[in-house]
Amino acid sequence: MLKGDPLANVLYVDLTRRQYSVERREDLFRENLGGSGVTIRFLEEECPKGTEPLSPENPIIFAVGPLTALFPLASKTVAMFKSPHTGNLGESHAGGRSAIAIRLAGYGAIVIKGASHSPIYLAIHGNEVFFRDASSLWGMGSCFTVGRIIRENEPGAGVRTIMRIGKAGERRISYASVTTETYRHFGRLGLGAVFGSKNLKAVVVSGSGKVPVKDPGEYRRLYNEIYDACTLSQAMRKYHDLGTSENVLPLNALSALPTRNLLASKLEKAENISGETMTRDYLGRRLACSHCPVGCIHIAALREPYQDEPFFYKTSMISYDYEPIYALGTLLGITEPSAFLKLMNRVEAYGLDAMSTGVVMAWATEAFQGGLISEKETQGVHFDWGNYQEYIKGVEKLVSGEGEFYQALGKGVGEASRIYGGEEFALNFAGNEMAGYHTGPGAHLGLLVGARHSHLDNAGYSIDQKFTPETLPSPEKLAEMILKEEEWRQVLSSLVLCFFARGIYNPEVVQRTLSCAGFELSEGDLHQLGRTIHREKYRFKEREGFSLERLSLPQRVYQTPTPLGEIKEGYVREFLMHFSLKVKEGS
Repeated sequence: MLKGDPLANVLYVDLTRRQYSVERREDLFRENLGGSGVTIRFLEEECPKGTEPLSPENPIIFAVGPLTALFPLASKTVAMFKSPHTGNLGESHAGGRSAIAIRLAGYGAIVIKGASHSPIYLAIHGNEVFFRDASSLWGMGSCFTVGRIIRENEPGAGVRTIMRIGKAGERRISYASVTTETYRHFGRLGLGAVFGSKNLKAVVVSGSGKVPVKDPGEYRRLYNEIYDACTLSQAMRKYHDLGTSENVLPLNALSALPTRNLLASKLEKAENISGETMTRDYLGRRLACSHCPVGCIHIAALREPYQDEPFFYKTSMISYDYEPIYALGTLLGITEPSAFLKLMNRVEAYGLDAMSTGVVMAWATEAFQGGLISEKETQGVHFDWGNYQEYIKGVEKLVSGEGEFYQALGKGVGEASRIYGGEEFALNFAGNEMAGYHTGPGAHLGLLVGARHSHLDNAGYSIDQKFTPETLPSPEKLAEMILKEEEWRQVLSSLVLCFFARGIYNPEVVQRTLSCAGFELSEGDLHQLGRTIHREKYRFKEREGFSLERLSLPQRVYQTPTPLGEIKEGYVREFLMHFSLKVKEGS
C-alpha cells in the first residue's frame, strides 16, 4: 500500500468509558486489503470466544477498502459483529455514503466496543469524535425522523453518513437493521440489535480528506475505462432501468417465485407488483450510492389522502427492490402495489429487516390457519394471505414486544417454530430466513452454507439457472461451484465493491485498480486471499459452535418443485458432505 495511506488508520471507540484512539494497522490492510478481509481479523481480535451477542463485549467493526473513493461502485461498507440472530458470524454490507464518509474522514476501519450507560450517538468528524446525548431520540416512532433531526444538527453535509436504528433495534429484535441515508441498510443478522444493546442510536461520520494514487495518469485512464463499462453495459443498465425488481416476472415464469410461505412457486397477478408495473405507476425517483454512476435505488411515491381531510394528500417516498417485494409481497400473497408499499413503509420506519420480517409473518400465517396458534397468541391479529392491514398490526405488536408470541417472533422463524410448532414449514436456513429464490438446489444450499447465510454469498440461484433438470450438476460439482464463487466474492467484499459490478471487476481489472492504490498482487494472490478469508470466517463460525454436519433444509423446500425438479434429501446430504470436505481441505 502507499506510504501514509489513511486506509491503515483504525479508530477505536470505547462507549463505556467514552474514549477513543487511533492506531495504524498497516499489517492488516496490507495482507487483507480491507472490508471483509480486515473485519474478520478484527472480530477474531476483539470478540472473545463465547461472547454473548448483546453484551458490551461484542464489537461492531466497520471497514472500507483500497478502492473506496477511487473507483466506481467501490461504494460499500462492511460491518462485522457476532450475530444475535444466528449466534455466529454477523456480516452486513451497505451502500449510500457510508464508505466514502469513513474513507474521507481518514479511516479504513472503525471498531466500537463497550456499551453506554445512557442513549447516545457517535459523531465522527475527521479526527474529532463526539459522544452526543440521544435520550430525546430514543423511542421515536420512525428512524426516518431520527435521521432528519441528526441531519439538521450535525456538520459535514455532502460527504456525511448517518447510520441509525429504529425501535426494532432499541427493543433488540434479533433481525433489526441499521438504516443509512434513509434508503440503504445494514440488513439481516441483527446489527441493529447490537446497536440497541450498546445504547447506540446512531453513528454519524463525515470528512474531507484525500486518497492517494500511485500514477495519476494511469488512474484517470483506468477510471474512465471502468466508468464507461458501468454506464454502457447492458448488464448494468437493467439495474438502472427497473432494478432488481426486474426479477419478479422471469422468476414467476420459471415457477421459481416463492409464494405464500413457499406453498407455491408461482403467483397469480404477479405482474401487479413487478418491476415494470412499479416503474410505470409508482416510481418517484432513482438514487445512487456515492461514486456510483448506475443509480439502482428505486424510490416509489405513494400518494394517500389524509384520514380526516379527504381532499388533501401526503406522499411517502418508499424504497423497493426485489427482495422486499418477495418477502413482504409474494411470500404473504400481497399483489396490490399500494398494500405492499404501506407494509414496507412501516417495516422501514421501525428498522426491521424486510426479508426476515416477511418470512416470520408468512410462517405465522400458515401456523394461524393450521391451528398451531390462535387469536389468543396473536392478540386478535387475524393473519390471512394478502391482508396487509393485519400484517401491519402484527408488525406493530412485534416491535412493541407484546406477549410471548411476538417476543418469540422477534427472535426469528427458527425460534418461533421451535416453541409453537410448524418447523417443517418454517423457512429457516441455519438461523437466518429464506431469500427470494426457489430456482433449484443451488439457491437453497448456497444460502445454507454461505458464511453469512445470505443469497449474495455465492449466488447459488444464478448457478441453478445455468442448468436444466437433465443437466443438473452432481452434488460434488455444485459444492465446488458454490465454494469457488464465494471465495472470489471475499476478494470483492474486501475491496469493497458492489456485487452488481462483479462482471466488470474481473481479476485483471482488479489487479490494475489495486496497482493504482499501491497494492501489487497477482491473480493467484487474489484467489489465495479469497480462500484464506473464507476459511477465517468459517473458523470463527466453528469457534462459536457452528457445524456444517448439523445443517438441514426446511422440509417445505423438498415439497414444492423447482424449475430443476424436486430437491432430494439424498442430494442435499451428499452436497453437505462434499462441501464440508472442501472447506476442511482448504483450511
